[in-house]
Amino acid sequence: MLRQCFDKIIESGTPTIVTDWATAELAKASANAFLATKISFINAIAEVCEASGAEVGQLADILGHDARIGRRGMRPGLGFGGGCLPKDIRGFMARAGDLGVDQALTILREVDAINNRRRERMVDLAREQLDGNLMGKQITVWGAAFKPNTDDIRGSPALAVAQKLHELGGEVTVTDPQTLDNARTAHPDLDYVDDPIAAVQDADLLLHLTEWPQFSHIDPQTSMMESSPKPIRAVEEARVPEVRATTASTTL
Repeated sequence: MLRQCFDKIIESGTPTIVTDWATAELAKASANAFLATKISFINAIAEVCEASGAEVGQLADILGHDARIGRRGMRPGLGFGGGCLPKDIRGFMARAGDLGVDQALTILREVDAINNRRRERMVDLAREQLDGNLMGKQITVWGAAFKPNTDDIRGSPALAVAQKLHELGGEVTVTDPQTLDNARTAHPDLDYVDDPIAAVQDADLLLHLTEWPQFSHIDPQTSMMESSPKPIRAVEEARVPEVRATTASTTL
């Protein structure tokens, strides 16, 4: 019956492995744990790069040329979110504890800690860009989904950063192509605007936190600057480790 359900996938050349329940369960958990580890690894390296002056994007390219490592997932930024990876690594750790081997997965505690630390770094970076004072500052966040091309906000790094900035006194406006209804429900104390250009009106700081192509195609030197009567400082999520002090016309 199962083979019939997956006939087309099997016929396309996808390998089929028949195994026991325990192995199948751990295979799924292990796959997501490895992906999370790879993401947190490059973000940990990004911290070292930021301190040393090294360029983490180029470093990731170098590592990616090693066939044993590969480039996929080696993109520094805010870390992972969504409904799978955060839940699965914590569930995997809990399962190891149930089996009496919790020490075997202590590495995943650090993976989780690194992931959370990237969000904290973005908050710190925003504070640095605004001379240490967020109170009353107009902050625009491009992105609410945990990744582009979805309306899923579960575990969204972008919204976690937006909410923290609000709690620290910032006036935060969020825009996203697909998730605003969900975001409004989950975070009603933030402001929301449909149009990314209108969202930067009067902004002191722009944070590009979800890599939607709709945002990437906007030229900050024209549309954004025309929309706001005062200088805007801009920080892109994918360049967290590379950002230094910026000026009014910073290009994303």
